[in-house]
Amino acid sequence: MQLLMPKATAVWLVENTSLTFDQIAAFCGLHPLEVQAIADGEVATGMQGLDPIANGQLAQAEIERCQKDPEARLAMQVPDLPIAGAKQSGGRYTPIAKRQDKPDAISWLVKNYPELSDAQISKLLGTTKPTIAAVRDRTHWNSPNIKPRNPVTLGLCSPAELDAAIAKLQRAKPEGEDAGAEPHEIGGSPSLS
Repeated sequence: MQLLMPKATAVWLVENTSLTFDQIAAFCGLHPLEVQAIADGEVATGMQGLDPIANGQLAQAEIERCQKDPEARLAMQVPDLPIAGAKQSGGRYTPIAKRQDKPDAISWLVKNYPELSDAQISKLLGTTKPTIAAVRDRTHWNSPNIKPRNPVTLGLCSPAELDAAIAKLQRAKPEGEDAGAEPHEIGGSPSLS
């Protein structure tokens, strides 16, 4: 975890504690001479100090422990609450440069895995059902130029996402129907003939 506003925190520690310059510098990620310049009023003049105790980065007991032992180093407090991960909302964004590759990927999936539903393909590639239907029926406006290409190599989905969709198909099939099939390889593509 990185310290928020290190100079402002150093200003507060210089003004409100008896920690050494080395201790403050090590905690804030600054040079000891810079902390000394803050204490002398040469640097960060007029800067409002940031209380590391109030913002949960340091405990009062930790400051007291380090004030008693000049060789000790301040340890940042670990937050009790887990840090929230980024939430993905809405549909999958595909960069403009890759959008023209979607019909090729749809064609590859339809050719090699015809049992995939339109909803599964739509979720896997981030495309619409009408586009999938147009590619499937060969009524897409660019049908003459569509060449089946693996969506993983095009960067439209990850190997894990493709394998998960295929594994879901394998689980849905009745036993004995697909006994002789070989496992799917990510790098290669099934025979295109």
